[in-house]
Amino acid sequence: MPIKTKKNILRVHSIESMGTHDGPGLRMVVFLQGCKLRCVYCHNPDTWDTHTGQEMTVDALFEKAIHLKPYFGKRGGVTVSGGEPLLQSEGLIPFFKKLKAAGIHTNVDTNGRVLNHFTEELLDTYTDLVMLDIKHMTETGYQEITGLPHKETTFRFAAHREASGKPMWLRYVLIPGLTDTPELLHRLGSYFETYKTIERLELLPYHTLGVHKWEALGKSYPLAGQREHTKQEIEQARSLLEPYFKEVKVH
Repeated sequence: MPIKTKKNILRVHSIESMGTHDGPGLRMVVFLQGCKLRCVYCHNPDTWDTHTGQEMTVDALFEKAIHLKPYFGKRGGVTVSGGEPLLQSEGLIPFFKKLKAAGIHTNVDTNGRVLNHFTEELLDTYTDLVMLDIKHMTETGYQEITGLPHKETTFRFAAHREASGKPMWLRYVLIPGLTDTPELLHRLGSYFETYKTIERLELLPYHTLGVHKWEALGKSYPLAGQREHTKQEIEQARSLLEPYFKEVKVH
């Protein structure tokens, strides 16, 4: 269910003024509070709770963006991430509407589980770029990673974006033994190879930088002891996926 907030209010976890890994160029990244998924590798578990976070007005967020606009250049802009930002898609519409009127590039980083009429208006009218997280290519794997069923919601979301003809990037976390097998990577590539709106696939190798947040929240980290990939393994995955996409970038 979407997060209910007062009109023109967004529930914000944090703001990064000069982000370089959340879309093209230099960006203001607004991390919104709330997420229904419980991904085993999540590096922001403190964003899950839908009832916490700082309430900020759309006007206040817009003023921050205008202040930073000289730094965005031709490619930068504003990214909303989370958590899952589209839980607050109704509140994002007036924010993105103001950004677009000011000539600021807009980007949504999403897991693709929310597709209602507010989301469709936000995406189809005011969102320049969507970065869509593909969690897994099988239902069993999706549930193992996220804790929730119905991986197909993400694919329906991708199909909606494709039908709009507007740009999309895919993001895929590489986890040894969970998401990195050649079979899964080929399935990922073959599923999306006919999509014309996908400009890039971003591979995100698994890391443990968020473990301390789990510990601070008193939560047991599900992937304790999980190794990271070697550079050679990451390169092999990138090479396998390159024939399917216009660009494959490793973060």
